[in-house]
Amino acid sequence: MALPVRSVTSGSIFLGDCCHARLYSFAAPSVLYRRTQYKASTTKMASANAQGRPKTIDSHLHIWASPQEAADKYPYFPGQEPTLPGHLDFLLQCMEEASVEGALIVQPITHKFDHSLVTSVLKKHPTKFVGCCLANPAENGIGVKQLEDLILKDGYRAVRFNPYLWPSGQQMTNEVGKAMFSRAGELGVPVGFMCMKGLNLHISEITELCTEFPSTAVLLDHLAFCKPPLNDEEKLAFSELLKLSRFPQVYVKFSALFRVSRMSSPYLDLVPLLAEVVSNFGANRVMWGSDFPYVVPESGYKGAKEAACLIASQASLSSSEVEWIMGKTVMQLFQGQWLP
Repeated sequence: MALPVRSVTSGSIFLGDCCHARLYSFAAPSVLYRRTQYKASTTKMASANAQGRPKTIDSHLHIWASPQEAADKYPYFPGQEPTLPGHLDFLLQCMEEASVEGALIVQPITHKFDHSLVTSVLKKHPTKFVGCCLANPAENGIGVKQLEDLILKDGYRAVRFNPYLWPSGQQMTNEVGKAMFSRAGELGVPVGFMCMKGLNLHISEITELCTEFPSTAVLLDHLAFCKPPLNDEEKLAFSELLKLSRFPQVYVKFSALFRVSRMSSPYLDLVPLLAEVVSNFGANRVMWGSDFPYVVPESGYKGAKEAACLIASQASLSSSEVEWIMGKTVMQLFQGQWLP
C-alpha cells in the first residue's frame, strides 16, 4: 500500500528540522513557489548542531577541477570538459548556505578514471566527504586491481557502475563486471548503478548481480531514472524498481530530482513516487542527493534540499522518516564517517 499523499492547494507549509524551520508559501503546483527564507548565521547553525539537530548528508554529488586547476594539475578527460563550475570552493559554499554537513562525492565523467582530484579532496576533508570511485570495465580486467587500490589505498568507500562504459555488446554481468561487483562486496563497498537510459534496459543485469552476490550493497542512482509514469513502459520500469525492494541490500537515491521530474522545482509530481518507494523499501533504505553541480542552474543547491523536504512533507512522511532520507540512511551505510 502506498502512503497517503496530501493534496496540493494554495496555502503554506511549515517544515521543521529538515529545512530548518522555513515557511513555504505557494499558489499551486503550476505556479512558481515563493519562499520566505531566513539566513542562519554560522553561530546559529553550530548551536543547532550542538542541540542535536539531525545532520543532513548529500548522498550524491560531483566535483571537478576549476579551469586553472585543470591547466595546472588535474586535466579534464578529452571531450568531457565541463560547461559549468564544479570546483571544491563552490561546493563548500553551497553546502554551508544549505546547512549540509557532509556528502558522498561520485567520481565525475569529467575526469573519467583519473581519480586524483577527488582523492585530494578526500584527504583534505576526511570527516566531511566519502568517495565513490568509477569502475573501469576494460576487457583486460585491470578494473579489479584499480578498484582494490582506490578502496584500500585511497580510502574510497563506494563504486559506481556506469553501464555505458562497458565494451560494446557487453553487459555489467560479464566476467569483469561480476569480478568487480563481487570484490566490492568482499571489501564492504556498495555499488551504485547509473541507469540513465532507463531501468528497463538494465533490470535483468541488476537482478542477476543482486541474486548471485547478496553481500554486495546496491545504490540506485536518481530513482533509477524512473519518471512519474505516463505509459505502460514507464509503469513497468517503476514497478521493477519497487520489486527490487525484495533484495535487502538495495538502497534508492532520491537524488537529481530535476532529472526525473516532469515539473519545475519543487518537483511535486514526485510526491507519489517517494511515497511508494518509502512504502516498499522503508525510509532507512532511501537517501537524498543533490547531483551538484548539475542541480545549481535547475533549482539551486539549497533549493534542491528544500524541494526534497517539501516533497516528503506532501507524502505524509513522519519526521523520523524524513531524518532517515535526509541523512541517517547514508550515515548508517557508511558507519563511522559522519558522527551524529
